[in-house]
Amino acid sequence: MLISKRITVLPLTALLFLPGLSVADSLDSGDTAWLLTSTALVLFMTLPGLALFYSGLVRARNVLSVLMQCFSIACMVSLLWVLVGYSLFATDGGSLQALIGGLSKIFLAGVTVDSLEGTIPESVFSMFQLTFAIITPALVVGGFAERMRFSAMLLFSALWLLLVYIPIAHWVWGGGWLAERGFMDFAGGAVVHVNAGVAAIVAALMLGKRKGFPSSPMPPHNLPITVAGAGMLWVGWFGFNAGSAIAADGSAGMAMLVTHTGAAAGSLAWMCREWIKFGKPSVLGIVTGMVAGLGTITPASGYVGPGGAIVIGLLAGAVCFSATQAVKRKFQIDDSLDVFPVHGVGGFIGLLLTAVFASNQLGVFSGLGLGEGATISSQLGVQLLGAVATIIWCGLFTYIILKVVGAMVGLRVSEDEETEGLDIALHDETGYNL
Repeated sequence: MLISKRITVLPLTALLFLPGLSVADSLDSGDTAWLLTSTALVLFMTLPGLALFYSGLVRARNVLSVLMQCFSIACMVSLLWVLVGYSLFATDGGSLQALIGGLSKIFLAGVTVDSLEGTIPESVFSMFQLTFAIITPALVVGGFAERMRFSAMLLFSALWLLLVYIPIAHWVWGGGWLAERGFMDFAGGAVVHVNAGVAAIVAALMLGKRKGFPSSPMPPHNLPITVAGAGMLWVGWFGFNAGSAIAADGSAGMAMLVTHTGAAAGSLAWMCREWIKFGKPSVLGIVTGMVAGLGTITPASGYVGPGGAIVIGLLAGAVCFSATQAVKRKFQIDDSLDVFPVHGVGGFIGLLLTAVFASNQLGVFSGLGLGEGATISSQLGVQLLGAVATIIWCGLFTYIILKVVGAMVGLRVSEDEETEGLDIALHDETGYNL
């Protein structure tokens, strides 16, 4: 996420008498209003957007369990962020700065009404970053939906936030080692999507397949709910990507435009691939293609133009569709809600394509240009390094965390509980009383 810093323009005579003056950041009400709006939009993506999108995809006996998981993650991550998360993400970590921040702002110490981050209140900046920390572990839920214990999910999500999400977010957006190398991830291709996708597939492999997978059909129980959630995700994503400009300016406007364009292209590409392969386009397919397009354009959204966004979106829909078929049908991995093929693969593609379409050498497809001295090939190397580092760190620590949680409370519900459904077995409630 880019922090836009503006300075107050002083009269020329003042500058003549004060040549060494360093002008402090000043509050910009327009930037602040936009980031407040974006913060609400990103939280809206999780509650109710992602919660409804996921809950419609599972079977009727598990609808409340998914809603409960998304809601409880939002609450728990919020408290952990205030306690220590923001400090580890945003502050100077001293000798460990390349890997993690420090502890100088635990309990948001020093974040006052008057403290600024660039041209916005630091409280707003912290809250905006919190909404990203909320949605990322909530995305991982799709990898183990319908079979993980609720206690295990809570413990896993808390440890994963602290040991996986926050370090990688610091590497990219908090001044860590990837930021120093010029890694380009405008709104979360690595931090959110690759991260969530890798964690989801590791969890799916470690928990094993749902009872009956892949021989028994497991269709979504309520597609209208899923479509409603998908629409909320699309709208909320404008805050996700355009808000990451941290300013109400042309960068935010372009990020919003290419976000919408990428989503539309991803939807149509997925729909067409499905139509060709199975003979009919599906509602589930077009909304999944939308999510693939959004996830893939995310890292590039602040750097590319509309032409590049169309190509990125089309590739997202086509490639992520193939990845979903491979994961489910060829490898028979029960990533319940396709988190890895949609978010993981999409985020990875988006990171690499950022280096290509950010270049200003591609005419109508070009973006804002690469960093000083960078070429497409050199930037591709940096992008690949960041993506692979994210995969390795996330994969390793997700495995370790799941092993620890499994030893402490057990990961998976019993076979009888899975058959009965998590709504009754874990929460003593049902989603429908018809």
